[in-house]
This record gives sequence, structure tokens and C-alpha cells, in this order.
Amino acid sequence: MALENTTVAFIGSGVMGEAMIKGLIDQELLKGDQIIACDPRRERGHELVARYGVNFTADNAEAAMQAQIIVLSTKPQVMGEVAKSMGETARHATLVLSILAGVRISTLSKALHNANVVRAMPNTPAQIGQGITVWTATPDVPEAQRHQARALLGALGEEIYMEDEKFLDMTTALSGSGPAYVFLFMEALIDVGVHMGFSRRDAERLVLQTIRGSVEYAMQSNTHPAPLRNQVTSPGGTSAAALYELEKGGLRTVIADAVWAAYRRSTELGDLQEGKG
Repeated sequence: MALENTTVAFIGSGVMGEAMIKGLIDQELLKGDQIIACDPRRERGHELVARYGVNFTADNAEAAMQAQIIVLSTKPQVMGEVAKSMGETARHATLVLSILAGVRISTLSKALHNANVVRAMPNTPAQIGQGITVWTATPDVPEAQRHQARALLGALGEEIYMEDEKFLDMTTALSGSGPAYVFLFMEALIDVGVHMGFSRRDAERLVLQTIRGSVEYAMQSNTHPAPLRNQVTSPGGTSAAALYELEKGGLRTVIADAVWAAYRRSTELGDLQEGKG
């Protein structure tokens, strides 16, 4: 009911924009005619119209003018150009929801002349409704619009609200970029399996199901990963030998360094948008 009689414009209709559109329609939170997909690529717009029955325009200002809710789902680097193309039209929106990495609420509010801004950071599994999104809002955002934000983000999977915006850059580094770390780990395991003699198909199947099963087991057990790891690690056994090499190679340190690097880059993107870089 939070989105009844509401038109939502997606400024940028790439992978994550489509994930939100698909989730909203699949969960019957919105109908196709309540959605405006906006993208500079007309062929992309035609795809979305055919796939979901949404409306399409290549004009950002036109899309913003017709919508009560504006979802910013472009690349963060083009935020300045997008804001200029929208002119004053975003001023009239009751809610602006941004999923742009590193772009701060103050920057968005100033550029779009609108104080009702929600900033969110989803991740790639949102494409199958299994993502997790951290979000925050300006004090100006009314409770009704916060409910709408929850509904929009809930279409992607789980959502967590944070009072302090600083957690958004942290989220970008930890869970926003997190799937890339997991995919790299998966790739490394598969390559080792092939090196040992498995076919690539069998190695992929072994690795993907092992990771999937491990995640499901961890979630159902509601236990910290350390005791779960200990359950698999017999004294003097194969897991103990492997874990020794991982620890000796500094796996934890490398992971920590990678996440901190992503966090610094996220804050740098925010600084660049504010003209500090």
C-alpha cells in the first residue's frame, strides 16, 4: 500500500535499476504503468518496455516531472550531468532515493533542490532478490516516504536503516563491493580444482555448491563463523593444513586491506562530488 497511486522514475536503467524494477513488479508493489524507465540508450528502453510493460523516456527532466519518487541509479561519476539535465524538476518529488556509490546526501539535496533524500547502498545479489541494502535519510524525509523507501529497497532483499550516513561508505566497501571479493575467491578455488585435474564444469559445481551450502548452514546455525570453522578443522587434518597456509599467507590482512581500500575510494568519490578532490 505504501506505493499505491505512486509513479516512480528510474534515472538510469542499467543492471541495478532493472533489478529494482523487476523486484517491484514481481512482488506486485508496482505495476508497469507506474514506472518510468529513463536511459540515454533508446534500445535499452525498448527492452525494458517489452520485458516489464513500463514507460520509457530518454529525457531525465521529463521522467522527473511525471514522478512522485525519483530513483537515481546512474553511475556516480555522471551525477553532475544528470542533475543539470533534470534542472528544477526534481524539486517537486516527494522522495529522491539514490543508490549512487559515494555521493553524499548533502550533494544530492543541493544539486536536486530537494531535501527529501534517501541514500542507499544495495549489492549485486539484489538482481535475484537476495541482496542487502543499508540506507539512511535526511531528517526532512517524512515517515510516509520512509515507508516507501523501505518498500522500494525491500524489493531487492533485506534492508538495514542507519542513522549516521558514515555507514554508507562502510557498506559500500563491505557489502556493496563484497560480491566481487566472493567471486574472486570462487574463481581461485575453481582454478585450483582444474589444476588438480577436475574438469572446469565439475570444479565449478563443487565450489559453488560448497559456498552456497556453507552460507546457508551459517545462517541457519546462527553461530559465529569461528566455531563453525573449528567444526571442520580436525587436529592434524587436511583443513588444519590448508588453514595454516592461508593464515601464513596473510589472508585476513589482505582482506582487511582490500575493504579499507574500497572504503577510502568511496569517501574519495564523495569528496570529488563535493569539489574537494
